[in-house]
Amino acid sequence: MSFTLTVLGSSSALPTATTNPTAHLLKADERFFLIDCGEGTQMQLRRNHVKIQRIHHVFISHLHGDHYFGLIGLITTMQLLGRVKTLHIYSPPGLKAIIELQRRPYNHYENGDGNEIENTSSDKTSKKEDDYFPIIFHELETRKNTVIFDDNKISVETIPLKHRIPCCGFLFREKPKLRKILPEMILKHKISIEQIQKIKLGENLQKEDGTIITNEEITLPALDSESYAFCSDTRFNESIIPIIKGVDLLYHEATFLHELEHLAKKTAHSTALQAATIAMKAEVKQLIIGHFSARYKNKDVLLNEAKTVFENTVVAEEGKTYSPTNQ
Repeated sequence: MSFTLTVLGSSSALPTATTNPTAHLLKADERFFLIDCGEGTQMQLRRNHVKIQRIHHVFISHLHGDHYFGLIGLITTMQLLGRVKTLHIYSPPGLKAIIELQRRPYNHYENGDGNEIENTSSDKTSKKEDDYFPIIFHELETRKNTVIFDDNKISVETIPLKHRIPCCGFLFREKPKLRKILPEMILKHKISIEQIQKIKLGENLQKEDGTIITNEEITLPALDSESYAFCSDTRFNESIIPIIKGVDLLYHEATFLHELEHLAKKTAHSTALQAATIAMKAEVKQLIIGHFSARYKNKDVLLNEAKTVFENTVVAEEGKTYSPTNQ
């Protein structure tokens, strides 16, 4: 299973005894993308047996604390574990200054009497600033849809959202996959390595005697490419529908029931009914709702409301993994 989403945090604003602020982990082609990093995210990663050093790209939707307060703790743990590889952080402007201030090394510590004294220790844990692993910050333009990451397997775009401060969601799309060549056909037709790559791209096989073997005879169809859209804090915003049209998995915040639509509008959030309306109009395959207000002890009321508009809706459950194949 190459494309899976694990929910690490599902609550809004405050962590509770049983829920954590927003954080998602997307696994795509054995790579890990962390999306938002609320307080306690590194503990959630550990509980879900994720090797944090495999995370090389972190996407922060906006600079409200419940979406990034866990980041400095995660970075510090990476450092203590000896990380040397670069970490890329994508966010609206302002996060770089915050993290660099928090990451600044201290040359003093307190003695047992609480008095600050100079740290002259040769302890290896006392690092200079340039001993830290590199972080590259990518500042995002949140008002327009932009490709911010692209390689041969996946692309990531921003989704402009409407919140009280600059905010964007993220759209992850796998690139078209290659056809699968049948192993027995490689032996039967003595297909070279160079020919294998061309066949995977859809070409027919031409043998030395001029015989043409069609691609369909020696391959299986490529697996479907998959997609995930993360729509963090936002008021009801139909302008995102063309961007997320037809995605396999859509996460959309659903902070309130629709009876509190006035409060959702005031705080620039969405109701469960509004999240489902976006999913229905965008013709997505599955909707995951989250970012719930702490007032709702039973999330079924939010789920039931969303299902009146979009049946294939599920509640974000912390520690649960979702994929297009388990819809």
